[in-house]
Amino acid sequence: MDSTSAQDTDAARFRADTTALIRAAQAGDSAAFEALVCQFDRGVLQLARRLAATEQDAQEIYQETFLKAYRALHRFRFECAFSTWLYRIAANTNLDYLRRRSVRKETPASAFGEDGAAALPDPADRTPGANPEQLLLSGEIAARLEAALAGLNPRERLVFELKHYEGLKLKAIGDILATSEETAKNSLFRATRKLRAALADLRAAAPALSAPRPEPGTMPEEV
Repeated sequence: MDSTSAQDTDAARFRADTTALIRAAQAGDSAAFEALVCQFDRGVLQLARRLAATEQDAQEIYQETFLKAYRALHRFRFECAFSTWLYRIAANTNLDYLRRRSVRKETPASAFGEDGAAALPDPADRTPGANPEQLLLSGEIAARLEAALAGLNPRERLVFELKHYEGLKLKAIGDILATSEETAKNSLFRATRKLRAALADLRAAAPALSAPRPEPGTMPEEV
């Protein structure tokens, strides 16, 4: 069996196992729902952490997402992938959070220190031989990027995060947001244009540096 066939077999087994867990959870099996949470919790939490101002906020978004999923599970009819359905709940929960935060005009905690100054890289994370000036500038870029992301409207921010940090295709993003691929594409275009404008001076001053990238997306294969 070649690698492609093995991957197809694994994907089919994953879909079958997840379908069985969904049906069991719908029948009231709490252990089956806990198993579903274990399959999808990392991606849901990672998205919340990217968007939330604090770890506590991220944990609350995560818990609220799965609470909503548990309460609505009986309405899941297998008309779309379970991952799409779950991420739609996660997306709406994150959108509600972003809208509340934009009203309060909060600054992301990950971007700035307690005194409002740009957060500096942790000395423990420094690469041996790295230029301290480059490290300082890299920290400034990361802070500026977070601040620029906070300047996007909630839907633009979510689309940008799902595309560039979760690694989803525009069609999948459109499905998650219950909109068209073209609408998702337009939101991504507006977000990218705003970010480029906000970071234009940094791009010109330090073309060789780029902001640190988060871990790749961990959304499981669609079921």
